[in-house]
Amino acid sequence: MNMAQQQARMMTSTGPVTIPTTIPPVDRDKIYQWIIQLTSPDTRENALQELSKKREVVPDLAPMLWHSFGTVAALLQEIVNIYPTINPPHLTAHQSNRVCNALALLQCVASHPETRSAFLKTGEIEENFNILQSIYLAFFYISAHIPLFLYPFLHTVSKTRPFEYLRLTSLGVIGALVKTDEQEVINFLLTTEIIPLGLRIMESGSELSKTVATFILQKILLDETGLSYICQTYERFSHVAMILGKMVLHLSKEPSARLLKHVVRCYLRLSDNPRAREALRQCLPDQLKDNTFANCLKDDNSTKRWLMQLQQNLEAPGVPDPRSMPLHQQ
Repeated sequence: MNMAQQQARMMTSTGPVTIPTTIPPVDRDKIYQWIIQLTSPDTRENALQELSKKREVVPDLAPMLWHSFGTVAALLQEIVNIYPTINPPHLTAHQSNRVCNALALLQCVASHPETRSAFLKTGEIEENFNILQSIYLAFFYISAHIPLFLYPFLHTVSKTRPFEYLRLTSLGVIGALVKTDEQEVINFLLTTEIIPLGLRIMESGSELSKTVATFILQKILLDETGLSYICQTYERFSHVAMILGKMVLHLSKEPSARLLKHVVRCYLRLSDNPRAREALRQCLPDQLKDNTFANCLKDDNSTKRWLMQLQQNLEAPGVPDPRSMPLHQQ
């Protein structure tokens, strides 16, 4: 299992994460040395690799990275350097591994409560101008939200392993942001194209990429603002419902309990919206109404409860919502 797969499994897990009882001692001087080495192109690759290995055993690595001179800009430079390889697609395994190590460190920053908020905002890295390659890049680094640097990777469609690894690790950064259920994160994501990008990956990505993308959608839906946003127009709701329906059909042929759990939770949350609930009565896949997934869910009591609750919500008599018109195409 590679680094991106490990991160994705931990991110979408709803159970306790097992932490090793014996953690090898960390040489703090080595950590500081590797952070300093990130600012030099000659030593950066090894530093990226070593620090990415240590991110789980150094609790304060995120603030160390964020507040170190030149570090964030060095990580963003690694990302920008890969852009020419994604269109036309000729990303190599070595290039993918290197940039994914940089993304893993950004995920560390996105996960930490001390640095998560700053990670979403503009500014913050003016001090890093000295390592930028041009005035144009310097301006771009300051004016853009850091997560947006990952979106070109989510736009890629190549099925090769380097690209799949790149998409999965990029999704991991976004997943780390939404896992904490903070309103600021959801508000930011709703101003971006994360929903259509995620839906495309849910439709055509690998099982693990689909799982993380569906987890992100689930977290957006669980927020009241996110649910209202998706159910605000026919186009948004129907796009989500269409992709979820395709996933159910695919899962009926190639079951995955982990992915199905997130799909069911998305449907259940949609059923909390009166207009979406009325629409789901017409478009909920038959496979979620019969025993298609009985064997797949035999050991997953929480998902079985969610599925039963979904069915009960849709069977309840419809009550007109006085606050809005029925969900229909304008």
